[in-house]
Amino acid sequence: MFKKGSKLYSIFNNKCPRCHDGDFYVDKNPFHLKNILTIHDKCDKCGLKYMMEPSFYHGAMYVSYGLSVATSIATFIILTLIGMDLMWRFIGVVIALIVLTPFMLKLSRIIYINMFVSFEEKIGDGGRELEDGSRMSED
Repeated sequence: MFKKGSKLYSIFNNKCPRCHDGDFYVDKNPFHLKNILTIHDKCDKCGLKYMMEPSFYHGAMYVSYGLSVATSIATFIILTLIGMDLMWRFIGVVIALIVLTPFMLKLSRIIYINMFVSFEEKIGDGGRELEDGSRMSED
């Protein structure tokens, strides 16, 4: 869908923002609530530490807020265009937020880390150079 090397590739495929090869989440399904926010400690391909500093992902709350507002507005407009009463529009917004919250939580974290980490082609092209300068073999 999106080409490797773009931030959208990393976001929608839940991949490492630096190499676009390693998985970001332990469980990709947002509706497995037990592991909803469990991320790997580091990328198994390039070695990027996902928890860059303590409480790094607290800033993802702002991204989640933006996603929630956008979802609420879009749902409200769609239900208005369909011709629903005001009460049903608000009920629809609440239902949409409840159903989409797990997805928005995962999405907000991956968007947030992509704000700070850029794709590095020399790492993402198969020749893996780790943070300490050493190379990782392709096994």
